[in-house]
Amino acid sequence: MILIVVAVLALIVIFVIAMYNGLVRLKVQCDNAWSDIDVQLKRRYDLVPNLVATVQGYAAHEKGTLEGVVEARNRAMSATGPAAKGEAEGMLTSALRQVFALAEAYPQLRAVESFTSLQNSLSQIEDAIQNARRYYNAVVRDLNTKIAVFPSNIIANMFGIKGREFFEISAPAEREAPKVNFGGAA
Repeated sequence: MILIVVAVLALIVIFVIAMYNGLVRLKVQCDNAWSDIDVQLKRRYDLVPNLVATVQGYAAHEKGTLEGVVEARNRAMSATGPAAKGEAEGMLTSALRQVFALAEAYPQLRAVESFTSLQNSLSQIEDAIQNARRYYNAVVRDLNTKIAVFPSNIIANMFGIKGREFFEISAPAEREAPKVNFGGAA
């Protein structure tokens, strides 16, 4: 009888350890996925001053638009947490969209090689951000699901493992990537 009780207790301990390790594994994956997003966002932030400087040389009297981009960049850089980051990134995307709309009004700007290079870099970074966001949100979904379902929710509560926020862009109009193809006629 004692042997059966010990065996059942051992199975319960092994079960709790396995569930805990699964939750911790997902938590670490969330942290890693967020780091990937952070790296891509940093690349984007580093690109913005070069883009603003290039546009400023050709469209200096568009100062308000360019200041809006810089302000949106600074807000996005200082935002913390996925929800706040998502909102700030949406505003930065809108501001960048306005900068690229300026290129339509200034054909000489479209012809500048550095501007074209910055457009291409931004397009690649936007793709990388989208892929990183998709992966992060998938891992967050898995972690949040595991925390919500029985019996792993008991283990999560016992060890204080909390769910994570998704990284989403809030406004539907901000969900579109900036259009960066100005090579041909419209």
